[in-house]
Amino acid sequence: MLGRIKDDVAMVFEQDPAARSGLEVFLTYSGLHAVWWHLVAHWFFNRRLFFISRVISQVSRFFTGIEIHPGATIGKRLFIDHGMGVVIGETCTIGNNVTIYQGVTLGGTGKERGKRHPDIGDNVLIAAGAKVLGNIQVGNNVNIGSNSVVLKNVPDCTTVVGIPGRIVRQDGRKVGKSFEHTDLPDPVFEKLKELERQIEATRNGEIKDDYVI
Repeated sequence: MLGRIKDDVAMVFEQDPAARSGLEVFLTYSGLHAVWWHLVAHWFFNRRLFFISRVISQVSRFFTGIEIHPGATIGKRLFIDHGMGVVIGETCTIGNNVTIYQGVTLGGTGKERGKRHPDIGDNVLIAAGAKVLGNIQVGNNVNIGSNSVVLKNVPDCTTVVGIPGRIVRQDGRKVGKSFEHTDLPDPVFEKLKELERQIEATRNGEIKDDYVI
């Protein structure tokens, strides 16, 4: 456990330029506290001491704002940055060197039983507000954009954005429209613009029949 704590603290210095000292990281980074409390809760969960494990996870949630079900399996060097509102479901698995930002949900769709939460590969970044839902596989070296909703499997080495999530970059090459992190696609805005174009075309006599949105 001590080795894990040292590795996690060192990982924060690699990931977060705001980190100033080891003591500050150890005492004030709630994402680390949530992970460490989860390791304890998971130990009890694996020994079928479910009540104790849930109590520990709920105490951790109260102090950190991060809810990790004690049944979830997480790898090494998980960095939960800021972290408020992060939810990780019971049957979720997370690989190594994963970064998760605030408001992320790794949850179910409410329809499955048994394995109902996603599996996250290694070297994955899940940006703020993203939702990854259901028994799906997210590959290695994947970036998931802010506020995306991912409902299907994601292959390795891809970038996914939008609602529902779609691949915009794979193996370093753009797929479809260009993508910038500061200009995420907005499906609702795109549909409104399409409607506006159709109305303008109708006024100009270019479309005489009824159109379907």
